Amino acid sequence: MKKISVLMTVLLLSCRVAFAQSEFRKLNQQAADAYAAKNYRSSGALYDQAFKQAKAQPTSTDFYNAACTWALAGDATKAFLYLDKATTAGWENVAHVQQDTDLTTLHTDKRWQPMLTRLQAAVAKREASYNKPLKQQLDSIYALDQGGRVKYDAIAKQYGEKSEQMTALWKEIEANDQRNLKTIKQLLDTHGWPTKAEVGSMGTQTVLLVIQHSDLPTLEKYLPMAKQATDRGDLAQSAYALMQDRLLMWQGKPQLYGSQLTTDQKTGKMVFHPIADEAHVDERRAAIGMEPLASYAKRFGLEYRVPAK
Repeated sequence: MKKISVLMTVLLLSCRVAFAQSEFRKLNQQAADAYAAKNYRSSGALYDQAFKQAKAQPTSTDFYNAACTWALAGDATKAFLYLDKATTAGWENVAHVQQDTDLTTLHTDKRWQPMLTRLQAAVAKREASYNKPLKQQLDSIYALDQGGRVKYDAIAKQYGEKSEQMTALWKEIEANDQRNLKTIKQLLDTHGWPTKAEVGSMGTQTVLLVIQHSDLPTLEKYLPMAKQATDRGDLAQSAYALMQDRLLMWQGKPQLYGSQLTTDQKTGKMVFHPIADEAHVDERRAAIGMEPLASYAKRFGLEYRVPAK
């Protein structure tokens, strides 16, 4: 009886933890949805509530997203609080913090530079055992890859999608993509896909970003290498899913996870590229840690419902 009672206690505690974590995930998703709807104060409050519910340590990305939300809501104090929590939890993408337009309002705050200094020091400490020349090269490639893309919304809003300014931006992006691709191809052909131990999570994901922004023959060539990196834990399954979906789309086949959108030629609006076995897409997404497709759709201003099974 004692053994059974102990076992039941463990099971009950496990269920409570699982329930608490499911509540955390639910609130976290609601916060992300509120962010997508530009209800920033509501989003921030939901993140606050989610972190209070969490039984396990939230990720650096969770804290970073909360910081962005509170910055957009106009609460710099909470934004800096969560940026520091993101640093402590392992956030390593300094370039993204510096480029992220969500955080622009913080740049003139006297707390901005000290926060960056703490982040850079923490990252330098974690990166002490990295391949520093390779990591620095990948950091520069990431900044170049995202540098033009972060300007997109502002230029579209100010000048329009078909403006001369937008045409010039796309030329800049394409030129940077070609330069990055040449470097990454040489890296993959001579060194292979770098490991997290060598360059960290952002380093391995930077390689994927460049391949994602290439062409069909390049994707086909390096997808098996990306699969090997995923299998050994050097690339997130969700990141690999993006690569799979894009390859399938470019091959004219239905995608698996619904990550790829295209422009409807008749309406000019964004739509999902066809999805294989669409009724079960959320199950596939959940299995690799991706959010429900309806929530993902809101990022693009779309309403989506999974078709009935």
